[in-house]
Amino acid sequence: MKTAIFASLIAAASAFAPSKVAQTSTALNAFDAELGVQPPLGFYDPLGMLDNASQAQFDRLRYVEIKHGRVAMLAFLGNIVTRAGVRLPGDIDFSGTSFESIPNGWAAIDAIPDKGLLQILAFVGWLELLVMKDVTGGEFIGDFRNNYIDFGWDSFSEEAKLQKRAIELNNGRAAMFGILGLMVHEQLGGSIPIVGEM
Repeated sequence: MKTAIFASLIAAASAFAPSKVAQTSTALNAFDAELGVQPPLGFYDPLGMLDNASQAQFDRLRYVEIKHGRVAMLAFLGNIVTRAGVRLPGDIDFSGTSFESIPNGWAAIDAIPDKGLLQILAFVGWLELLVMKDVTGGEFIGDFRNNYIDFGWDSFSEEAKLQKRAIELNNGRAAMFGILGLMVHEQLGGSIPIVGEM
């Protein structure tokens, strides 16, 4: 009996003993200096998509991340604005379906006429294939200015440019989680602060 008690005390005490810190491989540290590697997570690749990846593979994934972040920011803002009751004036089609009659969220997909959905898909395809392209070899991944629109970007210092790019990347990451959360909550029902009833 004393031996069992002593063994259980040793087992309980070993839970508080310091453990060895796991060493990370150099493959995971190949992109530690890239934009977006920020505290508290640092370099975060839980799926191992960048294990033994080249710079070109990293650049492609970064491009996709920035694009998805931009789309998610627009989607989140659009979701909030329409739930606040802001709609375009007039009708969405010639049969008299008004923008006001289109419901929020996923229910809008069924309420929009088929030709309207085709127009939306055609517009997105046109933007994807012809407009949102880095034609001139921009300053960074996702730079679609193409020596046409500047918005004062060239007047910023290199540190300010890096900070603004990091802000856009982090806002995009947050928006991806935000719009996913709104879509899940809509399916669950209930109410969300600021957004209101789902």
